[in-house]
Amino acid sequence: MSKPSWIQYGVPTLDRPFGLQLWPIFEKAFESVKGYKPQDFRFVPGETPMSTLKSTATMLISYYIVIFAGREVMRSRPAYSLNGLFKIHNFYLTAISGVLLALFAEQLIPELWRNGVFHAVCHHDGGWTDKLVILYYLNYLTKYLELIDTCFLFLKKKPLTFLHTYHHGATALLCYTQLIGHTSVSWVPITLNLMVHVVMYWYYFQSARGIRIWWKQYITIMQIIQFVLDLGFVYFASWTYFTSTYFPWLPNAGHCAGEEFAAVAGICILSSYLVLFIGFYIATYKKPVKKGRSRSRSALIEMKDETVPTVGEARRRFSHGHESRPNGFATSSEKSADGQLPRSRKA
Repeated sequence: MSKPSWIQYGVPTLDRPFGLQLWPIFEKAFESVKGYKPQDFRFVPGETPMSTLKSTATMLISYYIVIFAGREVMRSRPAYSLNGLFKIHNFYLTAISGVLLALFAEQLIPELWRNGVFHAVCHHDGGWTDKLVILYYLNYLTKYLELIDTCFLFLKKKPLTFLHTYHHGATALLCYTQLIGHTSVSWVPITLNLMVHVVMYWYYFQSARGIRIWWKQYITIMQIIQFVLDLGFVYFASWTYFTSTYFPWLPNAGHCAGEEFAAVAGICILSSYLVLFIGFYIATYKKPVKKGRSRSRSALIEMKDETVPTVGEARRRFSHGHESRPNGFATSSEKSADGQLPRSRKA
């Protein structure tokens, strides 16, 4: 029996870096579901699902309504365990992240080798090919699947931290702006993020199975390194775009593909991530100095346990001038049953 035409394997080459060629398999699976090849997909604002600012904003506003209303509903109810569903959720996100990462790598390795980093980052025929665009879009859709993370938090009656809730919503918005803005540099933060997600969601899957893993701290370090690298590429691409367009007398590497609003959105959101994650790492993993601790250090320690206030708490803060809660941070009564605040998902 001859092998199917979509199964192509052999000695690893530049165009087949894993030995087994992944795109024909993906193409077969995608075509069987959608009826056309993935490289024939076109992201058309107003026609493609979740392709407008209105639909994206509606989804994100709905997300925040659901999680905060759900938290209020759960205040008078016992926490759910949901361990089985939690394991399934983390396993499929691990698998999706791994598959997308491998597909990206198969497309990018020959491009980077043959044409160099600048071409891949700043040219549409390098970092914005038809095959990469469908992968960008699928990655964008997974950001809405990841919103389920927060549903597990409020159903388990875990506090909703600012970093967690902000990060999930902002990441979906970030992916939307880069799709609309046709930014060829998109593959850098996406592939790094997928790499972190493979490790992070696998960690949560194993933790749900009751397996203790000692390297949790290094996931946060990976996330910080990810944002540093992201910003290095995004700042470079933005600098060379703006200087070559408006200030050609300044040093630049030439024109870089993408829209201006997408560059600004990428810089602002990714920069905020870096600041917040560094603060989270210091507050979580660095022991505070007992005496003479600086005010900035003290603020970081408090930030680690900061939760988004409930409706009642917010009302009390406005009416009593924070009398019931110094600094507006969570108290020990808001912690989970084991006395610990939850570890937020972040990447």
